Amino acid sequence: MNTDTPPVCDYEGSDYRTRFWEGQGREYEDQVERIALRRLMPPTGHTLIEIGAGFGRLADEYLGYRQVVLFDYSRSLLREAQAHWGGDPRFFYVAGNWYDMPFVNGLFDTMVQIRTLHHAADAPSLFIELARIAAPGGTYVLEFANKQNLKAILRYWGKRQSWSPFAPDPVEFVALNFDFHPRWIRQHLQQAHFTPGKMLTVSHYRIAPLKRLVPTSLLVTLDSLAQQTGNWWQLSPSVFVKNQHPSQGQTAVSGTFFACPTCKTTLGDVENGRLSCPNPTCQRQWRVEDGLYDFKEPI
Repeated sequence: MNTDTPPVCDYEGSDYRTRFWEGQGREYEDQVERIALRRLMPPTGHTLIEIGAGFGRLADEYLGYRQVVLFDYSRSLLREAQAHWGGDPRFFYVAGNWYDMPFVNGLFDTMVQIRTLHHAADAPSLFIELARIAAPGGTYVLEFANKQNLKAILRYWGKRQSWSPFAPDPVEFVALNFDFHPRWIRQHLQQAHFTPGKMLTVSHYRIAPLKRLVPTSLLVTLDSLAQQTGNWWQLSPSVFVKNQHPSQGQTAVSGTFFACPTCKTTLGDVENGRLSCPNPTCQRQWRVEDGLYDFKEPI
């Protein structure tokens, strides 16, 4: 693969599912994110990809699609998703680097990215790559960590943090963990030829004491109502935005799917547990093992 690509946060071998989600009191976050996703994502279609799908927490939201790609850099998290959904022929499990996506141009009707952009060291390059694989007129539902949230504003005014939540550039508060300004996000989506549309503010009540004291169902209801303010102001820690790809452009050729992530040449069928690039100047090979398409590095 291209060694000039930015660093990627690798959850390989992590206990992310059990450490962060299962039994960790995050039912509120899970439910409000699903509400936002349903409001923005077309419920049915042909092809969908989730970028940074992890263990497949949201996979049951995609059952209206004929082909669903769960894409992640971590093979181990994808294996967890496969353990649950592996019997469903709609699902493909693909490991790779999101700066070098292993798909043909114009493939996906819908793209979803939730809770992963905060690991993007070069979000503009990622947006350009996603625009390449988006079908003409396709939808890209993006969630990002909002640096202009109310907590950050109060901390800044109280001299408890040095960086300004009003400055447009991303802030890296921990290595490979970024918060983004809504205006900066919209600007770079537009530069990648997406048209940003409806915005939803999400997780307004992501406060541990509040979640302990107030029933989850009530917090979810209140957050669902507050989400609709997203087109006017963005003060929540999480923001969703629905983007459209231009209706003109290249559509994937029927019967094509994977492309070499290095040279973008269309790949053929799996042979002997591998996909081989037919480009004579490339000829890289990629492993396919027990239903996992592995494009993290060539064989």
